Amino acid sequence: MYYEVIPTRVFREDSGFLTYSSDLRLAPGTIVEIPLGRSKTFGIVAKKVASVNFPTKPITRALYDTPLPSHILKSILWLSKYYLVSLPVSANLFLPTGLGKRRRNRQITLSPTFATTGASRRGAPVTTGRAERFGESVIDDFSIPLNNAQKKALKELAGITTSTKLLHGVTGSGKTNIYLELTKSTLKNNQSTILLVPEIALTSQLVSIFKNTFQNDIVLIHSKQTEAERHLIWESILTAKTPKIIIGPRSALLSPVKNLGLIIIDEAHESTYSQDNNPKYSALRLASFMASSLHISCIYGTATPLVSDYHLAKSNGALVSLKEKAKDTAKPATCHVIDLKDRSNFTKNRYFSDQLLNNISENLKNGLQSLIFHNRRGSAPLTICENCGWQALCPNCYLPLTLHSDSYELVCHTCGHIEKVPSCCPECKHPSIIHKGFGTKLLESELKKLYKNAKIVRFDADNKKSEALDSKYSEVKSGKYNIIVGTQTIAKGLDLPLLATVGVVQADSGLALPDFASEERTFHLLTQVIGRVGRGHLSTANVFIQTFKPDHPVIASATKADYESFANYILNQRKIGKFPPFYYLAKVSLTYKTESLAIKYAKEYRTLLRANKNTYVTNPTPAFHEQNSRGYTWQFIVRAHSRKTLLDALNSLPKNPKLSIYLDPPTLL
Repeated sequence: MYYEVIPTRVFREDSGFLTYSSDLRLAPGTIVEIPLGRSKTFGIVAKKVASVNFPTKPITRALYDTPLPSHILKSILWLSKYYLVSLPVSANLFLPTGLGKRRRNRQITLSPTFATTGASRRGAPVTTGRAERFGESVIDDFSIPLNNAQKKALKELAGITTSTKLLHGVTGSGKTNIYLELTKSTLKNNQSTILLVPEIALTSQLVSIFKNTFQNDIVLIHSKQTEAERHLIWESILTAKTPKIIIGPRSALLSPVKNLGLIIIDEAHESTYSQDNNPKYSALRLASFMASSLHISCIYGTATPLVSDYHLAKSNGALVSLKEKAKDTAKPATCHVIDLKDRSNFTKNRYFSDQLLNNISENLKNGLQSLIFHNRRGSAPLTICENCGWQALCPNCYLPLTLHSDSYELVCHTCGHIEKVPSCCPECKHPSIIHKGFGTKLLESELKKLYKNAKIVRFDADNKKSEALDSKYSEVKSGKYNIIVGTQTIAKGLDLPLLATVGVVQADSGLALPDFASEERTFHLLTQVIGRVGRGHLSTANVFIQTFKPDHPVIASATKADYESFANYILNQRKIGKFPPFYYLAKVSLTYKTESLAIKYAKEYRTLLRANKNTYVTNPTPAFHEQNSRGYTWQFIVRAHSRKTLLDALNSLPKNPKLSIYLDPPTLL
């Protein structure tokens, strides 16, 4: 018997299927060991072939009796074509690291108990009942509390004929209970569910609710698991006899779960669902393909959908909205927009407006908390010489080093390089070294000067593990700290009953970035930060938005919680600029040791693509991070009305190891 096999090792430029012989009857999806050249590797059986007219090598052995589910094999083939990656690279994505290693036969914990410190990071309604362990299509009946709006949303979701459905629910509308009800119905049909979350740490309340509801058949996948643990968990999913609920980040979607009946993607707007290293792909697109091939539902759940997903769902009649908060007591926070250009608003401090400081003082008197948000860590992002213009740059990334005044060091936030702050300019030897800009450490020190008796805590990527938000959450929630300062770490999933005020120090800082998605990212972040208050814990709550652009449509839409106006504005901008969802997009980059070579080849490849009259190709430009240890990177953007047109054009390019193609890039930076 002969079989076409997808090898897991790239063996030539156009790596595809290889044909092998075997006396064994092997089903498609069977993982096998195969000879390749002078060594051995692993492969996945794609299909049986009747006969061949060339010599073949025999398959060495089958690793497992159980083949990969059919939707996994289909996904490997689809991803290879859709994202222009070789079959071996695509296949490796779905297989665990260390495949073939002999693991000790030890007990693994599929659903570890969560510490109570993280149990309320998300304020979702809790179920009134609890499911007992279920076996073959058996699950004890229990109730999920649903209000009328949630029941209506479930009915609307059931009536949508397309596989992918967008659940657009405002913060606190009870999307979690809809997830629970859908999962319960799926389990009753003896089918499994995959629940994708951006990060386990930021959604621990959601995970805890699922675990408390469905108990032992929860399988967790997260970054803290070792290679051996992930491998054993992968094997347990492959050989499982009963339905499972797989919860984890985008890698959970790759699990070899049989009889998959439902995919849920929580916080579907999050950038973590896009993988930016090879193979570059979107978990949202892959999940939609899986759902379509299995004829099951894929639910995108979010309060702030990506405008492309929103436009598509609305066009296809696949949009369901939850516009009411689940708690009747929850009232929206009062938003105050402070113009940073009007310095009369800043008589007490250069970073914090008088209105914000007055509100913080009032909170301190009443035992309430305040949260200060700024999406830049460190003390100052620029260190320069006033005399000659020298700037402190990372020797690896050639990006500005950030001052950290507490340790008095310059740190690269990209690669982690650290060096001492110079006492004089390394080039002109002049002592006039200055630091410009500000980050969370500087804001923390300013607040400590203003409120000497207040307990202030900072959360950002510079925290040690013992100082991180997850470790200190119970203390923060209890009110031990009066003022919380941080980056986007504190913007997502935080639910504090004593939080009365949110202050955004510079709301428009992300709008100036040269990227088609910068306005969308700013809106998402502002909406998430504003959503930390007005959750029904307190009768009143305030948000202070400090900005140089108080009239900007993104700022206005975020402060009014008006997603529809925001989406209409962005869609109009995208249409004019020829960006998604109206055009398909690819970022083509070339990296060479010298800038002249990078420019030369970027121009040559652009000329080749411009021969196709149905594509729009921009002029080559330096990449946002132009120089690094690999050399210089120049890039250009290719657009087309149809994905086939775009793929055909890109496939026509000569192969080049210096060439990188990123299809559907979520950002051009």
